[in-house]
Amino acid sequence: MGGNPMLLVDPHPLARTQTSANRQLLSNCLYELELVHPSVKSPPDHRCAICIDLRVAVSTLHSDRNPASLFSVADRLLSFFLVSNDNNRIHCVYPPHSTDSMDDVSHKRADLDSCPPGSNRKDVALFDLAVALRIRFTKGRKLGDLDEAITLLREVLELRPSGHHARPSSLQELALCLLSRYDSQGAVADVEEAVTFARAALELRPPGHPDRAVSLYDLACNLWRRFQKHAQMYDLEEALELHRAALKLRPYGHPDRSSSLQEVSLCLLNRYDSQGAVADLEEAVALGRAALELRLPGHPNRAVSLYDLACKLWRRFRIHVRMYDLEEAIELHRAALELRPSGHRDRPLSLRGLALCLSDRYDIQGAVADLQEAVTLAHAALELCPPGHLHHGLSVNCLADYIRKGFQQRTLLHDLEDPVGLRRAVLELLPSGHPDRPSLLRSLVLCLLDRYDNRGVVGDLEEAITLQRAALDLCPPSHPSRASSLHELAQCLAKHFRHQPIAADLNEAIALEQEVLQLLAPEDPSYDISRRCFTTYVQMKIGPQVPITPSSAQDVQRFDLNQIIRGFASETLKLMPTRLVHTHTGVLCNRDAQISHFMRSQQFSQLLSSCRTCPSDQRTKLIHTTISGYFQFVTFSHRWGVKEPLLRDVEGHSIYGMSSEGGFGKLQAFCLRACEQGYLWAWSDTCCIDKDSSADLQEAIGSMFAWYRRSALTIVHLSDVSNANSFGSSEWFTRGWTLQELLAPKTVLFYTQDWSLYKNLSCSNHKTDINVVEELEIATSIESRFLTDFSPSTNDARSRLQWASLRCTTRPEDIAYSLFGIFDLHLPVLYGESAERALGRLLAELISRFGDISVLNWVGEASPFHSCFPAHITSYHTLPFPGTDEHPLSMSWQPSLSPALRDQYRSLTESPLPQFTNRRLTLPCITHRVTAIQLQGEESRVLSNKYKLQASGLRALEITLSDKLDDAAMRQGALQLVRPWHSKLLSPLVELDATSEMQLLSTLGKPFHALLLIQLPHNEYKRIASSTLIVAEPVDSDSVLQSRVTTLNIV
Repeated sequence: MGGNPMLLVDPHPLARTQTSANRQLLSNCLYELELVHPSVKSPPDHRCAICIDLRVAVSTLHSDRNPASLFSVADRLLSFFLVSNDNNRIHCVYPPHSTDSMDDVSHKRADLDSCPPGSNRKDVALFDLAVALRIRFTKGRKLGDLDEAITLLREVLELRPSGHHARPSSLQELALCLLSRYDSQGAVADVEEAVTFARAALELRPPGHPDRAVSLYDLACNLWRRFQKHAQMYDLEEALELHRAALKLRPYGHPDRSSSLQEVSLCLLNRYDSQGAVADLEEAVALGRAALELRLPGHPNRAVSLYDLACKLWRRFRIHVRMYDLEEAIELHRAALELRPSGHRDRPLSLRGLALCLSDRYDIQGAVADLQEAVTLAHAALELCPPGHLHHGLSVNCLADYIRKGFQQRTLLHDLEDPVGLRRAVLELLPSGHPDRPSLLRSLVLCLLDRYDNRGVVGDLEEAITLQRAALDLCPPSHPSRASSLHELAQCLAKHFRHQPIAADLNEAIALEQEVLQLLAPEDPSYDISRRCFTTYVQMKIGPQVPITPSSAQDVQRFDLNQIIRGFASETLKLMPTRLVHTHTGVLCNRDAQISHFMRSQQFSQLLSSCRTCPSDQRTKLIHTTISGYFQFVTFSHRWGVKEPLLRDVEGHSIYGMSSEGGFGKLQAFCLRACEQGYLWAWSDTCCIDKDSSADLQEAIGSMFAWYRRSALTIVHLSDVSNANSFGSSEWFTRGWTLQELLAPKTVLFYTQDWSLYKNLSCSNHKTDINVVEELEIATSIESRFLTDFSPSTNDARSRLQWASLRCTTRPEDIAYSLFGIFDLHLPVLYGESAERALGRLLAELISRFGDISVLNWVGEASPFHSCFPAHITSYHTLPFPGTDEHPLSMSWQPSLSPALRDQYRSLTESPLPQFTNRRLTLPCITHRVTAIQLQGEESRVLSNKYKLQASGLRALEITLSDKLDDAAMRQGALQLVRPWHSKLLSPLVELDATSEMQLLSTLGKPFHALLLIQLPHNEYKRIASSTLIVAEPVDSDSVLQSRVTTLNIV
């Protein structure tokens, strides 16, 4: 078995081929086999994987009987080998670990030179040389190698025109080389061309192609790189869509699934950074966790997944300030660090990531050990990033931050020489014009001022003044930080004047503060600080005998504190709607306006005062609590009417000063009720969404459930209910969007026609009133436990579809979109698509991601999207579950049945999961072939056709259809009655005993809802007769024991 594979080949094959096509194909196969065999130094299993397709192709062509079908098989095998092997040929034939890359290039160049003019091997020789040059470039970083590789690959493309089996691999390799050159030189044209070629490769690998997932993945990565350059959201959106498509083609068990999960997670994180939708961050965390679960201990990329998930959890911690996120991030960083020992290139990343998390935990809990460890880790990271290293400056700055933090809090005994010296070292590395230079100068100034306050060395103060002047020079008049830089320089000069009263210092400080006052608006919180400093300095000048309170350190701290609080407010608002109505003024405010309101508020002033006096370990919690309380908001739920106010109608106006006609009066009343309840902010789906912006609409629909869940109160206005009537007949209960508006919020108040509370109930939350909840249960057919404590998920998906089955929306496709939040799904909103397609995408996601086959349980018209999906959500209204006790099994359990039952149980629990990919449902099911079908009778008056069916292992049954079955369905063996199966339908049993075996037999013997399938060409099936409920029942115990799970492809 380990001998020369060429010994298996007929030494004179050409004498036995019969056509020129056969001769040419066989010649190609033999050439490829000779090329691979002599130099393969891979393990035997890899050698077999390389050559097996070629051997089979050669053997096929050697056959004395060589019909067209065999020729086709051989051609396909050769194509598959070339497509799958082109990208890796250089690794397989000349492995880098065994042959020097220079020898590879020389060898491939010799191969190319040996090709005679017109040789059909020239394209392969060119391709191999190009790949060898690219690999040599990755080692030596000589751009000449890469330029030559690109030139050669362009020549390869000319030799591999459209239709050539290896053209996709050539396009893909050229895109890779161009992207490598872009990384080295930054030429935008290269990344643009890389995207073009990767897209062309994808077009040549249509759905069903074995390498389509690779092309989807590569194009997505190229688009992501272009997004990093231009920050165009459409690139990121397409990259995300392509990565999701690749992920679907890489199901559980696929070796590259974890890579796709990681890339989708990264794209979502980028979109969160750009748009601030917390749902993206949440999904990024979930996918990062899924990638980690697939990279078990020992996986070469486990450290990457540990590190990435830790970083995402830290990001989420900075939003929600939940300690369990931070604790898990620390644990994951430690685990990643263990997998990145001394010498590992990514060890500095893990050291800095862990240090940052420990520093944050110190800020909250005040454990000195955390800060000490952060300093130690930052020192270690700096040692691994010497001067000249890409991350030397970052490592220096991090270490300096931790040391200065310890000094300020008097928790570490480090001398301030460390942070001062470290920041000086970083400054030397940053060239003039670097965007980080102003902030680093300011940071060094603060360290010098700390050291001056501690030691009183005037040289530190004078150096701080010099550096602050340099920082100011980098902030022109229009720069947002100019006012704070002016103020800080004035502080330094005033401090120097106190040490050594030089009038020029004091005069310059006064002039600087005057410029600050001109730059700031009176309502800016920093304006008061600067004005007080200005008056203080003038008083020092005209009356030096007046005692001056040394407030400069506090004012500098207050400037810092302003930025910290503003940062917390910005992060908090990312969780909220983009626009809110200010209930006191009636003005619609964007996020900047919301922050401005807060910075002018009494709550902000009190927070500043409290932060100056409270312990440092309580400051973060105090800021978070104050900001969260200030920005509590109320959401509105109602039935849309005529003349509803839109964004363009209210923007720039107070709603209280507008006409009260139509929806304007309703909006005014809602905001007033929110104000009466003590809330400052209100959100309505009429005017707070820019419906002319597809991006705004997409974000709103994707976040709406979360907004209603996060709201402090939801006000429901029932415009068709008087206070004397029950609300059960209100049209509000028939609308699609109001379902999530009922389920999502924790606190709800119902108002009637005249804006009085429903039945004058004075409680603060109608969801806590037993009588109201009972009425809701009757009106919605939803159990009270879901009404009062609903969690979005895919559990019991069919019941949730039934809740929406009798609801409707103005736009038909909205009925599906309104359910995204209820299922906690994030799917694109594509207005203009059909309702069937929108519902189909939702159901496909439920099956693909969660394997939920309960959504196949419906009766009605089939969808053009897929035969197993309904055309309308109304098909879920009735529960098509069969009875269970009409026909008990004719044979009871006996001990002799135990072995067969155990085999049956194993077969059922080990069945594969359902999947939905490319409009094809891969469904495990228990099949029963229809052996006889007979038309019993037809009634033309009611368009009724009654059929009697007999299927193997089932009792005879009758079905009634409005249309006759066609001849194809009546053909013997064309139909199957199937029972969709999922392993979770059986409760897990550690061991089968007599009782559990009897339960298993009883479960499988009960009647079930069956699907009637008709077989199509290419071993595919299609559901028919979906308009009638088909209840099937096994004949007896023997038929149950003989049934097995079969996986069918249904279209």
